[in-house]
Amino acid sequence: MDAKRRLIPILLVASFGTTTFAQSEHSFGEAFFVSRSSDGSIELIGSGVTWLLLLLSICSIGLMVHLALANRRPSVLPDELANALRKNIKKKQFQTAISVAEKDSSYLGKILVAAFREAKFGFPAMMRALEQTADELATARLRRIELLNVFGQVSPMIGLFGTVYGMILAFGAIVSSGGSADPVALAGGIGTALTTTFWGLVVAIPALAGYAILRNKIDELTVEATIEAEDILNNFRPCPRPSQQSTKTSLASKTALPLQTVEAS
Repeated sequence: MDAKRRLIPILLVASFGTTTFAQSEHSFGEAFFVSRSSDGSIELIGSGVTWLLLLLSICSIGLMVHLALANRRPSVLPDELANALRKNIKKKQFQTAISVAEKDSSYLGKILVAAFREAKFGFPAMMRALEQTADELATARLRRIELLNVFGQVSPMIGLFGTVYGMILAFGAIVSSGGSADPVALAGGIGTALTTTFWGLVVAIPALAGYAILRNKIDELTVEATIEAEDILNNFRPCPRPSQQSTKTSLASKTALPLQTVEAS
């Protein structure tokens, strides 16, 4: 009986300690998602800023995944397309090469199709069309990732808004108490300030890092694809000759077939 009587207080203390720890852990985790006033009620503006930043974080991560998949090497510079075009051009199957490029929706395929459409105006016109289309498509890809930069720039400002609002609440509690505010009354405003700052950085850091990585990746792949397209178009370049007469003969004999084939398409 004595052993049982001694065991009961120990169990009560352990049970109370476990319950207190669970409540404390719950309150600590809740502080990252809900801002509360000194009386325990939910602070609407501080909680609204926090959830807005959470929503921006989800959108930013989803956008980064989508853009990373949309700007992979197969969608910009597919090796299969480049190899197929070189093989068909080497075999003098120009119409087949044009058809293969038209069926491909990659960056490389689109700039080559734009060049082939200008074949009737000569090789210089083909190169100009290729460079112009390459600039337009590269700019369009970079414009899509600009939203990540916006998230990275705006989210710290939203967090700063919550920080300032939380400090206003904290100083308001000091003023209303005549200069000797209860620490519990101050905790609500300070907690709002720190939580919104935290989530603002959580959104901004990955967004800016993802923007920089994707921008460099797009620049690298589009430049490489443009160089590859120019190298493919060099197969249609007229061969110069010392005299004007020999130049005309060379253009008629060696490059007429490729350019005429492109024009016919």
